[in-house]
Amino acid sequence: MMRSEEYKRILRCFDKDGDGKISAWELRHRLGRMGGELMLNEEEALGWNGDGLLDLEDVIELMEGGGEEEEKMKDLREAFEMYDGEGIGFITPQGLNKMLTKLGESKSIDECMVMIKHFDINGDGVITYDEFRVMVQ
Repeated sequence: MMRSEEYKRILRCFDKDGDGKISAWELRHRLGRMGGELMLNEEEALGWNGDGLLDLEDVIELMEGGGEEEEKMKDLREAFEMYDGEGIGFITPQGLNKMLTKLGESKSIDECMVMIKHFDINGDGVITYDEFRVMVQ
């Protein structure tokens, strides 16, 4: 865990106008200078306080929230692996059917194919981990 002074230093690094808060523009500007980019959906996901600014408390939450995000990704991977019962790297209609049956949800293979088709971005008839992530978000 970082000390308060380190968080303040990070805030000052991004806070171009020195008002103690980071605007979306300041964040995009600094990230751009560092070779990064802030996409609109990422900007929205930051959860601005309603005033459009990140303060020290927000910076601390963002910096310490990384562990929480890692835990969510681990849980998501485990959930995917449950549906990918065969360990082949994707969810088939048969694998989905087996998992739903275990969960007490009775679906036919045809119904499972329709469910998969809805989230099958590349049209290959199965759900990859990346498609699964999109599906559950």
